[in-house]
Amino acid sequence: MAFVIAIDGPAGTGKGTVAKIIAKDLGFVYIDTGAMYRCVALEALRRNIQPIECDEIVQMLETIEIELKRNGEAQEVWLNGEDVSTEIRTSIIDAHVDKFSALKCVRSKMTPLQRKIGECRDIIIEGRDCGTVIFPNADVKIYLDCSIEERANRRYKQYLEKGIEANYEEVLENIKQRYKAETQREIAPLKKADDAILVNSTNLTIEEVVAQIEKIIKDKIKFFQA
Repeated sequence: MAFVIAIDGPAGTGKGTVAKIIAKDLGFVYIDTGAMYRCVALEALRRNIQPIECDEIVQMLETIEIELKRNGEAQEVWLNGEDVSTEIRTSIIDAHVDKFSALKCVRSKMTPLQRKIGECRDIIIEGRDCGTVIFPNADVKIYLDCSIEERANRRYKQYLEKGIEANYEEVLENIKQRYKAETQREIAPLKKADDAILVNSTNLTIEEVVAQIEKIIKDKIKFFQA
């Protein structure tokens, strides 16, 4: 049986960084659901398709191809044969991704695909609804949270490190708007699963967060092996 670790939480809490490290440490497959929705948003923007144009989005989803590839220590995201790992992390996609990820037609396509990727292998999957919708029976569920100011600060620094022009106040406002949209949307809203363990990373280093979550995981594995 596959062992599933689901990490949910708002943007900027460090889910991706933490999940990648844990996947490497424990030999799990890492799945970034957010990257998949970002690919959908990018392709829609490229085709000038609006979120209200559901028929066009459905047609687009029939031909879209998304791949998550490992390249050494890095994970690449490929869209229709093109490496879009950097492009999907821009502020433009940040501002549009939730408009598409909240759509039923998009969710109905992505959720089965995400489940299929996780079949018959040990995985760590992170996003917004991993422990509530995609894998409600995950073996370990973590809800990673952080103050909104710290989340904005982290995202702002990420932009600068990647050479992406950004303004902190705009990043903060975008983070606020995204959180509101994610928690209030009708389909698969961001929320803590009842059986998820809350980890607040506001005053913790990445190493401390990883250590805390890995202990939770290892304790659960020992429980199953006992």
